[in-house]
Amino acid sequence: MYGTLALGLTASLLFIRLAVYPIIIYFLDPKGLRRFPAMSLLAGVTNIPYMIESARGARSKRLAELHKKHPVLRVGPNSLSYGDVRAIKDIYGHSTKCIKDDMYQLLSGSHFNLADVIDKKEHQRKRKVLSSAYALKNLEDWEFKVIDKVTKLCGQFDRRCPTSNESSLQADVNIIDWRAWSNFFTMDAIADIGLNSSLGFLDQEDDMTVSESLDGTTRLVSYRDCLHSQITAQSHLVWSYGWYNSLVKWSRRLPTRYRKLFSIGDGFDGIVIHQVRKRIQQYQDGKKLDDFFQALMETKTGSPNYLPFGEIVAEISIMLNAGSLSTAVAINNALYMLLKHPEVLAKLREEVDAVADEDEVSIAYDKVKDLPYLRACLDESLRILPPTPFNLPRKTPPEGCEILGQWVPGNTTVSMSSYVAHRDAKVFPEPEVFRPERWLGDAGKQLQPYFITFSAGARGCIGRNISYLEQTTIIASIIHRYDLELADPSVPQPSYEHLNMNPGPLPVRVRLREENYGWANPKS
Repeated sequence: MYGTLALGLTASLLFIRLAVYPIIIYFLDPKGLRRFPAMSLLAGVTNIPYMIESARGARSKRLAELHKKHPVLRVGPNSLSYGDVRAIKDIYGHSTKCIKDDMYQLLSGSHFNLADVIDKKEHQRKRKVLSSAYALKNLEDWEFKVIDKVTKLCGQFDRRCPTSNESSLQADVNIIDWRAWSNFFTMDAIADIGLNSSLGFLDQEDDMTVSESLDGTTRLVSYRDCLHSQITAQSHLVWSYGWYNSLVKWSRRLPTRYRKLFSIGDGFDGIVIHQVRKRIQQYQDGKKLDDFFQALMETKTGSPNYLPFGEIVAEISIMLNAGSLSTAVAINNALYMLLKHPEVLAKLREEVDAVADEDEVSIAYDKVKDLPYLRACLDESLRILPPTPFNLPRKTPPEGCEILGQWVPGNTTVSMSSYVAHRDAKVFPEPEVFRPERWLGDAGKQLQPYFITFSAGARGCIGRNISYLEQTTIIASIIHRYDLELADPSVPQPSYEHLNMNPGPLPVRVRLREENYGWANPKS
């Protein structure tokens, strides 16, 4: 009897907490957020509608449609989404009073990394430590590592190309999955730049690698499967905020889709641990290797930074995550947009051919880094299809602040999706049209404050230089050496949005350009 009463009381309390209390708060409206139109009927009461939208995998597209009518949307009981680019400065600018949202703390490990640290002073300390590692001079010194990976990628493509007396582009033998190969490239490149490690994905033609648990147990896992499974699960559940840790705990126990996603995703943490342990051993053995890790561990003068193991793991984790994922998506999207617009590809190829040697396989970064149309093509692709399109959430200061001319109370989540911002027709006329010319000259410079693919302000992506280095080098080299076309132009590339955009396979036919058959024998 008492057990039944206790169960009934517990159920009643849960109902009050989950259903009655949020409705009461909604009508009391202590922050005055009801003045903003809601994303859906229940968005002002619960975060569940936003979580459902996230699980559908097209959250930013949905917000872009809604923001055509409403510059500000209430997407949760305590969350506002903005669609007017004038809000960028207020939310993300250097002078903003907003700080990183609680979401970042929920997704952090035992130590914060540069991307998820919330405290501004701690962020400044971290950025000071890491700025030299990510400095453009360092990256240009590491260019040879990127060139090596481009050369390996071209070697794989050469072997798949038909010879001059074989059938043309229509042969199925020369169809490659650009999405997969461009990701093998970025994973190999970032591991070499960051840890002087050779993952060997371009050589072995897959992404199977070692994952190591804290007790030293190892197993082979798929780098991409682990990374995307982890992010997918997090991107669905994290918007529950205060309930997130409980949801993760129970989803790992119950026979749900999330148990599988988290189980696979744990493998990525193991990949990081394995790579860090290997590199620490080399460091302790006295090896001075030319990589990001060395710059992380010591100052320019060689003084140790004395970072704890957890912080090292945190920084290497975000490097292996964003450094491989976001840049791979950017490279995939750039070629996809060029192949969808052959007139743009032809114009870009003329620019690249003018500076490249005829027999050059991997074009040196110094030759192409200042090509205006190449940069315009990359930026236009990043505008239309930003690799990280989701609303990067910030939290207003306790005293509140003004955003887009309206006062927003303290401790309110505010955000703006880059996908949405880049579709503000007041700044980007005909926003769905791929037009690289919009980025040229003075007109292009005027667009830069509204280009937030790499976020903006003090919390802007510190890795943007390395991303541009890889994008510029591989796209220039590939279009200079090969003729390419979509295997089926009538079929759009599928994609799924978690915290990043995750494109599906991209079948592309590849062939050495006719005038370049003397460069190499692709069958040798």
